[in-house]
Amino acid sequence: MAEALILDAEALNALALPRDRKVLASRAATVLRFAFDRRALVRVPAPVLAEVCRGTRFDSALNHLLNNPGIRVFDLTRAVAQQAGHLLARAKLSSTHAVDAFVVATALQFETAVIATGDPTDIRRLAAPFSQIGVLAL
Repeated sequence: MAEALILDAEALNALALPRDRKVLASRAATVLRFAFDRRALVRVPAPVLAEVCRGTRFDSALNHLLNNPGIRVFDLTRAVAQQAGHLLARAKLSSTHAVDAFVVATALQFETAVIATGDPTDIRRLAAPFSQIGVLAL
């Protein structure tokens, strides 16, 4: 197992479209450089793509970022999906928070992980029981 940086939708958008999100983009880029310097794995949970892919105009920048060999999409498996459901139940959250739960469930696949997020409240609620997960608000 390895250390990982998990990017949520806001972090991914900030990195892909830095002109649209200047402050967030600067923070996200700093976090990404730090992760690369530490040789941490950088992962984007596949369900996050459903939140950010909105057609050719937007997808072009996302695809450019995701073509970086240091950033990989983490495929959704049955085990991760079920774990996300359990996280929602434990936190007493509805399925409207499913993508956040997929992000936390992805982080749990690594020895230690930091989630870079624009939604720290819900992510912290879902990740609260797990000391191996850090949450970094952008």
